[in-house]
Amino acid sequence: MRQPSPRARRVAVATVSLVMAAGVAACGPEDSEGKDAKASTGGSTPHKGGTLSVLNANAQQDFDPARLYTSGGGNVPSLVFRTLTTRNRENGAAGAKVVPDLATDTGRANKDATVWTYTLKKGLTYEDGTPITSADIKYGIERSFAPELSGGAPYLRDWLVGAADYQGPYKDKKGLSAIETPDDLTIVFHLNKPEGEFPYLATQTQFTPVPKAKDTGTKYEEHPVSSGPYKVVKNENDGEHLVLERNPHWSAATDDQRKAYPDRIDVTSGLDSSVINQRLSASQGADAAAVTTDTNLGPAELAKVTGDKALAARVGTGHFGYTNYIAFNPKVKPFDDPKVRQAISYAVDRSSVVNAAGGSALAEAATTFLPNQKSFGYTPYDLFPAGASGNAAKAKELLKEAGHPDGITVTLTHSNSKDFETSPEIATALQDALKKAGITVKLQGLEENDYGDKIRNVKTEPGFFLAHWGADWPSGGPFLAPIFDGRQIVKDGANFNTGLLNDESVNDEIDSINKLTDLDEAAKRWGALDKKIAEQALTVPLFHPVYKRLYGKDVKNIVISDWTGVLDISQVAVK
Repeated sequence: MRQPSPRARRVAVATVSLVMAAGVAACGPEDSEGKDAKASTGGSTPHKGGTLSVLNANAQQDFDPARLYTSGGGNVPSLVFRTLTTRNRENGAAGAKVVPDLATDTGRANKDATVWTYTLKKGLTYEDGTPITSADIKYGIERSFAPELSGGAPYLRDWLVGAADYQGPYKDKKGLSAIETPDDLTIVFHLNKPEGEFPYLATQTQFTPVPKAKDTGTKYEEHPVSSGPYKVVKNENDGEHLVLERNPHWSAATDDQRKAYPDRIDVTSGLDSSVINQRLSASQGADAAAVTTDTNLGPAELAKVTGDKALAARVGTGHFGYTNYIAFNPKVKPFDDPKVRQAISYAVDRSSVVNAAGGSALAEAATTFLPNQKSFGYTPYDLFPAGASGNAAKAKELLKEAGHPDGITVTLTHSNSKDFETSPEIATALQDALKKAGITVKLQGLEENDYGDKIRNVKTEPGFFLAHWGADWPSGGPFLAPIFDGRQIVKDGANFNTGLLNDESVNDEIDSINKLTDLDEAAKRWGALDKKIAEQALTVPLFHPVYKRLYGKDVKNIVISDWTGVLDISQVAVK
């Protein structure tokens, strides 16, 4: 996931969408095989019926499958949009797997993973009862290339043969020859290069079928044609108020992932986060059957909840594949010297950083760039052991070797947003820790837009700044490649390879792993590559966030997977 904005991290991408995101943009409940998993049903068998309320801060904007940037199909979006594949709707690590959705399997690759073939299940229909065909999926993908429907994941433009300059079906009626539909149930994708993780990409909403005859362009989001268990009956103020009701033509016989217990889903957005948590805490009236898909408990709120056993029992805990870190630009002195970067790595006090991020209940100390989940290929390492509170002596030793016996003065750039990630609290904690090692840190706080513009531009990127990265899907590929693949350095646009690393051996290993269709084997290779890259000390991993979210007292069947890290509303019941 591109370094997420608040909207992009909804998925998270919904996010992502993202998501998005950063929206958008997702490990399951703590001890997901233990007490949390056992209590996940809420103490009674889930039943169909009732209305589920969703209380959110961010509106579900651009409710068009072409424009959404989601992970695993998103949360609210996946109630309406089915895709070729989807995330496995189970607690914990099992939920990080990709499974079939509209397709009969997760895809069949040719020998070098440049051609992927899918067969649709029989009996798939839209909300009006008409059949879903492979041509509808091809058309849905093609319309996502239209400039007026931009916003979705960018991979298809890069991966599909001949797609780089395609402008969508409104301007180019010929469509994409890289996607073939030899019959109503078969769809074939031809790729520019091997992509063993194509089944993950096929969870994005761009793979939603769209009937060409019902396509209304930019107005499609007002009433997209449902392929999922719910249809849109109201969309007010660009997703600020969404009402979903049952799709009478959806069949559980073709969909083993979505439980679809409630009769109705009512999504209200634009609420203050404190109001959302107050309403969920009180659980009065309709709020007793309410959840949130984008609002976490903050440190102060969590302290109050922890002291109340009844409330604490209504908190879902999860982890999304996400890392907060220090980034270095080795083109800027003194960070061009690896020993200076190593010294800072040793000097970091992760305990104080975790406290600044809200405490151990909301953040876990990180020494690896990859998140600490199996699906990413997590391989434990700590190349510059700072202990819990920093190793000032080792840092001073390295600075002396680098020619700075009296220490150094540096500037740390951060965001002024109160996000407990790249914000003043984190920056101040680092400033205090590094001072013990003879490193004087001046803080440069910028407003969110200015901060993003500065750190993502090769020409203005500072030497020392706070950053974060979230995964488009639970694998090492979309986590390591955008940050460390030298071919992804963007000189005249948004650049995310913060260390400007262009190491041929790293690039070659990324290509080799991308050829693997055995995702478990690929995960091991991603973990080994993570450790290899870390030897260059281009980043200092700080912490992985933990998500704590309240839900209403009448909400049952809580499922939180290692893919999204948040409550999956396709599984909940309110009766």
